[in-house]
Amino acid sequence: QVQLVESGGGLVQAGGSLRLSCAFSGRTFSLYAMGWFRQAPGKEREFVATISWGAGSTYYADSVKGRFTISRDNAKNTVYLQMNSLKPEDTAVYFCAAARGSIYLPTGRDDYDYWGQGTQVTVSS
Repeated sequence: QVQLVESGGGLVQAGGSLRLSCAFSGRTFSLYAMGWFRQAPGKEREFVATISWGAGSTYYADSVKGRFTISRDNAKNTVYLQMNSLKPEDTAVYFCAAARGSIYLPTGRDDYDYWGQGTQVTVSS
């Protein structure tokens, strides 16, 4: 069974940066596409970024493009989300997810097989 554990969330001022990490265990990490989603209070969970299993490709939601960077270290079984120029509207619980299916850059919630417990990111104005 795959386990995902996020870390790195916290409180930051607008314009600041945070780096989230997600540790993967239980299966062969390099065979999974990985993604980050977020959920703000009263809103649905939304796609943020995804990275292919070989780390050759990435894809971002328009709302974070140019500010966030997803990366992975297959030797450390970890995926990262570097968040720069944070805005108050980035405030949410951030979840990492793993996808074993055939979609190269999965963006839908149903495309993912495993989820972490989430980490809170709060951006103050």
